[in-house]
Amino acid sequence: MFHYTVETTQSIEEAMSALEKSLKDEKFGVLWHFDIKETLQNKGFAFDQPYHVMEVCNPKEAQRVLSENQMVGYFLPCKIVVYEDTGKTKIGMPRPTTLTEMVNDPLIKELAQDIEDRLIACLDRAV
Repeated sequence: MFHYTVETTQSIEEAMSALEKSLKDEKFGVLWHFDIKETLQNKGFAFDQPYHVMEVCNPKEAQRVLSENQMVGYFLPCKIVVYEDTGKTKIGMPRPTTLTEMVNDPLIKELAQDIEDRLIACLDRAV
């Protein structure tokens, strides 16, 4: 699958807080937080589902992969979503290994696997 998604019984706010703490432990920071529900409603569009997109980055890893292949910048920063679906809070992300397959670079795939493993651990700890 192109994504990794976990479910939690936590509220959206609790899940986002736990996720941010878990990311910080792996030296990932949240660069940007996009509240899709709020933004769409402010623009006059009906959208009642809580849906948040967080763009996260580990500067050391970003420097490492961009030094190897600048095309990887097309996939940076990493996105993590937190949303509600059928009464459950879900936390998910596209897998870095899937995204970087398009670059067709074995070293980048190896680096992407390491980052993916660490981000999966962050999502797992957040639930």
